Amino acid sequence: MASVRGMRVAGATLLATVLAVAVAGCSDSDTSPSDAASKAADVVASATADAQKQLDEVKDSVNAKDDVKLGDVAKDDGRATVPVTVSNGQSSTQSYVVMVNFRDSGGNMLDTVVLKVNDVEAGKSKDATARSHRTLDGDVTADVARALRH
Repeated sequence: MASVRGMRVAGATLLATVLAVAVAGCSDSDTSPSDAASKAADVVASATADAQKQLDEVKDSVNAKDDVKLGDVAKDDGRATVPVTVSNGQSSTQSYVVMVNFRDSGGNMLDTVVLKVNDVEAGKSKDATARSHRTLDGDVTADVARALRH
């Protein structure tokens, strides 16, 4: 009888092990966690390069980071969004290009976007919304990486 009980325990252990391996190997895609992390890093690098390219295209601009304020990050269909307010303290209408970084709670970069806020009248403010390119999980924060006034 002890051998039958031992076989049942061994069989149950084997079944649990097989199920654990099968579940661990299943995901929405055929990528391993390290492949997924690598792809996420590639997406961030691509977004960052694209954002920098957009900023580099702005000619005759000045740093305007102090003119930009962000609200609280929210989620919209999984994508992070953050309200952006640009305040033009100049004496003429100005346009702005704002680079917003989305980060996880550890400060790691998740995504970056460039937002154009055109024709902000002198002495006035204009609101816009920055939206991540992809779904972002967990707690997400946002910061103004760069802002240019032109």
